[in-house]
Amino acid sequence: ERADKRVAHWRSIAIAACEQCGRNRIPDIGAVATLESALARDTPGARLMLSPRATASLRSIAPAPDGVTLLVGPEGGLTDAEEGAATAVGFQPIRLGPRVLRTETAGPAFIAALLALHGDW
Repeated sequence: ERADKRVAHWRSIAIAACEQCGRNRIPDIGAVATLESALARDTPGARLMLSPRATASLRSIAPAPDGVTLLVGPEGGLTDAEEGAATAVGFQPIRLGPRVLRTETAGPAFIAALLALHGDW
């Protein structure tokens, strides 16, 4: 029940943000899921995973016309085994820079960086 309330809250924030900036496509905010079920989803477009151990940066990723699925780990980060499982199903590890971001801010920082690099596609 608590997770459902949080997702509803995040969706209302996304809707308000889209209204404020004039965006006409609301980003999909899925239900809270286990890592295993999230990795099992068949999602189109680029599959990216934020990792402080990654060597690739967002600049090295070509724009994905079919969208992006982003995997952000919990506080403390993903374990090596979790990163390995994500890589095995097609997630590419990337880093946003030398700093480790909080879980709550990593996603919005990624979106801002993506829009700055590739525009609103």
